[in-house]
Amino acid sequence: MDHAKARAFINARWDESIIPTLSDYIRIPNKSPAFDAEWESKPHMDDAVAMFHDWCLGEPIDGMRAEVVKLEGRTPLLFIEVPATPGCEDKGTVMMYGHYDKQPEFDGWREGLSPWEPVIKDGKLYGRGGADDGYAMFGSLTGIRTLQDQGVPHGRAVIIIEGCEESGSSDLPYYIEHLRDRIGSPDLVVCLDAECGNYTQLWCNTNLRGNLTGNLKVRVLSEGVHSGGSGIVVDSFRVLRQLLDRVEDPLTGETKVPALATAIPPHRIEEARASAKVLDIENLQEKFPFVGNGGPVSDDPETLILNMTWRATMTVTGAEGLPALRDAGNVLRPYTTVKLSFRLPPNCDPVKAGEDVKRILEADPPYGAEVRFDVHLPNPGWDAPPIADWLSAAMDEGSKAFFDGNGVMYTGTGGTIPFMSMLGEMFPDAQFLVTGLLGPHSNAHGPNEFLHIACGKGLTGCVAAVLEAHAAR
Repeated sequence: MDHAKARAFINARWDESIIPTLSDYIRIPNKSPAFDAEWESKPHMDDAVAMFHDWCLGEPIDGMRAEVVKLEGRTPLLFIEVPATPGCEDKGTVMMYGHYDKQPEFDGWREGLSPWEPVIKDGKLYGRGGADDGYAMFGSLTGIRTLQDQGVPHGRAVIIIEGCEESGSSDLPYYIEHLRDRIGSPDLVVCLDAECGNYTQLWCNTNLRGNLTGNLKVRVLSEGVHSGGSGIVVDSFRVLRQLLDRVEDPLTGETKVPALATAIPPHRIEEARASAKVLDIENLQEKFPFVGNGGPVSDDPETLILNMTWRATMTVTGAEGLPALRDAGNVLRPYTTVKLSFRLPPNCDPVKAGEDVKRILEADPPYGAEVRFDVHLPNPGWDAPPIADWLSAAMDEGSKAFFDGNGVMYTGTGGTIPFMSMLGEMFPDAQFLVTGLLGPHSNAHGPNEFLHIACGKGLTGCVAAVLEAHAAR
């Protein structure tokens, strides 16, 4: 591959086709089913997947077939097949993955920005879903087309773009089973739904944390009563605080549930140490919009990286039973409910973790309160198998070619991609490139989410480099 020619081709495709299409995609409020119970009666999911499908059909990729697959009651899935270059039929299959469903709006968007109206500013495309993860299909297919433009061989590719990732990929296993014969047995998986430590080089994500969510409800009364009864009746929020202290140290944030504490493999500690040399404390602090004099929980970058990628954490992500401030009277509320999100180490059993958290929270409730913790779908983490020499070399060479001489870096990701653990079990001998555009301030799921355009172009070139190496190995 002529890298200079490839850069020019990729830049043109992004500027002339990908960015305009992603802008139209951002305008579609296709929230994932977990956030829109009426998604089936609305046109948004169908509109989004149809837009992606139509774009595919306009790409002159040799032998490509693209189909929207619909199983009853499940979000549509876009399935794309690209045959191997003649003579490379025995080079194996690459599976490439992304999703088109989105998180809800959230509040706090800066003036002039919004979740459903694209804005390009300072080399960034703002709006919900562009970086998480709408660009993945475009980057994958453009990587293939870059090779075909130069007559560079590549192996067979299948591309799966699902519509339920933000809801835990609950629909995906049914589609994988439905398409199993057409998928085959991939020996390389490329996932573009992860993070990057900066926007100046390729970042390969070698592990993902799991996720355990659930609702913790504390009820002390059958109905609200005058707050003059306090002193006799315990506040449900006080009971809730006591229960939360059972599973998390309120001072350090360390979880107290034994099943959530797992050993960190030595080679992952070494990766974190290497990343810490590139991402110093200023880089890590810059990644998040701290207010005032706020900052990270530690001033040691290695500790912070391991905290985010290998240690369990608990976050309260929602609440119920608490009236808005303007409606808050002098009332002892009957109950308080909070939604808890536990990020789990990659090698933690999420089912066992859920059982232990539930047992600890519900045992011997203070003051005889009614306590219930309902576990939602637990998702396992993922730890990549050892990276083959050909893949590590291809990633490094691609990063240097498309990111101005900067080599590849390896790190973990604090979030969860359910698809990865599923594939890891199904194809234990496959190699994995898990990467993405979610870097400093990109703020996926929150306000002011953006896609870093230059990084997207560079990442597309790296995909092409890896596909070239896959066929040449």
